Amino acid sequence: MTVGQDLHKALNGLETARVTLEGFAQDTQDKMAQDMYNKHAQQVANVVNELRNRVNYVESQEPQFKVGQNEQNPQQ
Repeated sequence: MTVGQDLHKALNGLETARVTLEGFAQDTQDKMAQDMYNKHAQQVANVVNELRNRVNYVESQEPQFKVGQNEQNPQQ
């Protein structure tokens, strides 16, 4: 697995965690639990944004790490 694939896999996992936390918040009637889930979902969203910025930087510096590039340009 390449660095690009690893970074995208991490992003996907974090996005899944964020959506799951948001779902928990919607599914409970407990206000304290809702606040906790929403707070943690926001924290994960912040990590996602930071990691996405890192992915964009890495891909701009090392184009070979772009996910899907090899499938689109097999000769490179």
